[in-house]
Amino acid sequence: MPWKGQKDAYKIWLSEIILQQTRVQQGLSYYNKFVHLYPQIFDLAQAPDDEVFKLWEGLGYYSRCKNLLHTARSIVAENGGIFPKTYDEIIKLKGVGPYTAAAIASFAYDLPFAVVDGNVYRVLSRFFGIDLPIDSNAGKKLFFELANECLDKKNAAHYNQAVMDFGAVVCKPQLPTCQACVLRKKCLAFKKGLVNQLPVKEKQLLKSNRWFYYFVFRYEDKVLINQRTGKDIWRQLYEFYVYETFSEIQWNDKKVDTFLSEQLGIFNYNLTTTSSIYKQKLTHQNISGQFFEIKLEEIPQSLANFSILSLPELSGLAFPRFINQYLEKADFQD
Repeated sequence: MPWKGQKDAYKIWLSEIILQQTRVQQGLSYYNKFVHLYPQIFDLAQAPDDEVFKLWEGLGYYSRCKNLLHTARSIVAENGGIFPKTYDEIIKLKGVGPYTAAAIASFAYDLPFAVVDGNVYRVLSRFFGIDLPIDSNAGKKLFFELANECLDKKNAAHYNQAVMDFGAVVCKPQLPTCQACVLRKKCLAFKKGLVNQLPVKEKQLLKSNRWFYYFVFRYEDKVLINQRTGKDIWRQLYEFYVYETFSEIQWNDKKVDTFLSEQLGIFNYNLTTTSSIYKQKLTHQNISGQFFEIKLEEIPQSLANFSILSLPELSGLAFPRFINQYLEKADFQD
């Protein structure tokens, strides 16, 4: 991206405002157009409103464009076109919040402020094994403080960009490349098999359509299970290892193999059964999913916190109806 490594505070600010509520792929062309037409803040400040709004057309959230013009003109009129150079001054600019202020302060001036975006939330949540919702007030406070504790204050710009890139390329939202990750030996989520359960978002739990893919791990004559916790559905009931998504996955042997090796460090196994699709309707949610029975030659460290029970012991535990539907049809062989 052209703004990476950029030291011009004006261009960093411009990119950050454009990327608010906008995907990078869409915002890139707008950024290039703005930089071409308004290479300096003086050019933007002097541009007619109609011209700038026309250029912004298609990005939506037009209050951003209004704030963009207001801020550019204020900096030119009140500060001679010199962009503010401290975090406290930057955050006072119209349309600039803590994240944007930290990004500008860090990338333009290498000031010691952590940039906390979705990638950073994800990396910190997984590495430290934190299940506090990142979209809660308590979660935002905790992760902001943690990000600043971890910050390399002598190289803030490089550090911030590195963590953001790491989250985008390695510690991805879906199917992160854990086996290639240099941090996996210290990552608590990887050690506990919780990579795909973190980070937690309160709002996600309100979505109406959810897909639960259960991996029924068998070791010798026993089964690995876990108890659900948190504020989600089926709290305190038991389940197998689950991978949740909000859209259907078309699984095949290669995808299963990639998932097991990358996420859980499982290389020696036998996929014995793949179930049909199961469904259950709750009051505000539709649950769909599948079950994959996996025979293990050994229990990986990523599943060390799971309980290992014999088949008769399963009958004494409470499972969600969704899983009981599967158990009623499953043909477990001792």
